[in-house]
Amino acid sequence: MSSNQGKIEELIRLREQAKLGGGQKRIDSQHKKGKYTARERIEMLLDEGSFEEFDMFVTHRCHNFGLENDTYYGDGVVTGYGTVDGRLVYVFAQDFTVFGGSLSETFAAKICKVMDMAMKAGAPLIGINDSGGARIQEGVNSLSGYTEIFQRNILASGVVPQISAIFGPCAGGAVYSPALTDFIIMSKGTSYMFVTGPKVVKTVTGEEVNQEQLGGASIHAAKSGVAHFVADTEEDGVGLIRKLLSYLPQNNLEDAPLTVCTDDIDRLEDSLNEIIPDNPNKPYDVLEVIRAVVDNGEFLESQSLFAPNIVTGFARFNGQSVGIIANQPKYLAGVLDINASRKAARFVRFCDAFNIPIVTLVDVPGFLPGTAQEYGGIIIHGAKLLFAYGEATVPKVTVILRKAYGGAYCVMSSKHLRGDINYAWPQAEIAVMGPAGAIEVLASKEIAAIENPEEKAKFMSEKEAEYRRKFANPYVAAKYGYIDDVIEPRNTRFRIIRALQSLATKKLTNPAKKHSNIPL
Repeated sequence: MSSNQGKIEELIRLREQAKLGGGQKRIDSQHKKGKYTARERIEMLLDEGSFEEFDMFVTHRCHNFGLENDTYYGDGVVTGYGTVDGRLVYVFAQDFTVFGGSLSETFAAKICKVMDMAMKAGAPLIGINDSGGARIQEGVNSLSGYTEIFQRNILASGVVPQISAIFGPCAGGAVYSPALTDFIIMSKGTSYMFVTGPKVVKTVTGEEVNQEQLGGASIHAAKSGVAHFVADTEEDGVGLIRKLLSYLPQNNLEDAPLTVCTDDIDRLEDSLNEIIPDNPNKPYDVLEVIRAVVDNGEFLESQSLFAPNIVTGFARFNGQSVGIIANQPKYLAGVLDINASRKAARFVRFCDAFNIPIVTLVDVPGFLPGTAQEYGGIIIHGAKLLFAYGEATVPKVTVILRKAYGGAYCVMSSKHLRGDINYAWPQAEIAVMGPAGAIEVLASKEIAAIENPEEKAKFMSEKEAEYRRKFANPYVAAKYGYIDDVIEPRNTRFRIIRALQSLATKKLTNPAKKHSNIPL
């Protein structure tokens, strides 16, 4: 055998050794927990045969606590690039079979390398997290590694899409990298995220809580809003990543993706003419409106369990990717509260950063009143949504379906926040407040002067009817040009598509500045 052949065989052997990570026993243990390995996850995510790996032979450099006697090729993270539906992406996947996926100095350097390459190439970055946290034996070097990653997350924000999948533990400092990315996907039952674990919580506060209750997927999907998507299985999670990427451009210099549309652009949806109840206080499901007007009824909803009084997600109109924000009358009458404002503001800013047009469907009775909201800072949080819409320069198309009252009318992509094309359905009510509240202000003296309860009720009913005649229609706003047209509900799809087509060449820039100071 020639020396060349021997070297090639050694390379093959070392590659096979590296691919085993922490060894077959630990791989089997990972599988028993219902989890895939880092390499299996990458294979699921990327197009077949497209993965090109970096730094397969990297090992740690730590000589503390006997770690010098325990090394593995790759050092606990698999990194590289490949394609998803033929489009370039960079990826890293933490390997729990090597030191529990704990982060070392070299582990971090591998991640930083693919992050730098993603920025240079202008391609999305996908991180698959399954880690026990910092490698304690490395001390401050591990903390340094985390912070180097955070810094790159920050600089990449708004430049390339960043997606985090949490398919195992993610605790302590490790949670901040996913938190800095655009979207977080968690798997049910096998993933959790928290800054401090149950043992520390009990020591410090005396509170007894388990990992699932403290930071499981269901908690972060419904209570904290940290997770944007929850997957039943890792396969579903990977499928969600691929689907999400299909709506996103590669970077901030590209337009939102276009696909071939197989749905008629002038399709009439007669059901929309009847969807608004005669009683203005009755709810309906805005998701039915969304699915009726978008291409093929396909809508990828983000944060569906968090602040369900507002709906955010991606869809297509005539093959063009758009972001949709819609008030949901089914929950809290579609009112804006702290969580809804935060949720929608972040989504608007993401769409604006990546040139994705925004379609807003409005049915909002106002901001949620009460001490809990005021003490919680609804003024600041509501201002976030106001700021996000006002700052956005992408095409903005707004349709007022029913109610648009008070400050909430202003906030929801109104003409006055540089809404490009603003439509209203004939049922639209655009006013400072609802009829009952308005009459109590406008006719307070007359109401107070009437002693007979029946006469008082009759007077108020008549005044409310008068108020409705004047404001429970879109024509007053249309008279001032604040509404560009009042449209028949069944034509909504066609009118939105025509509006988006007309805005395809829109150019709008904000004043030059270092950056804005959004009310955080």
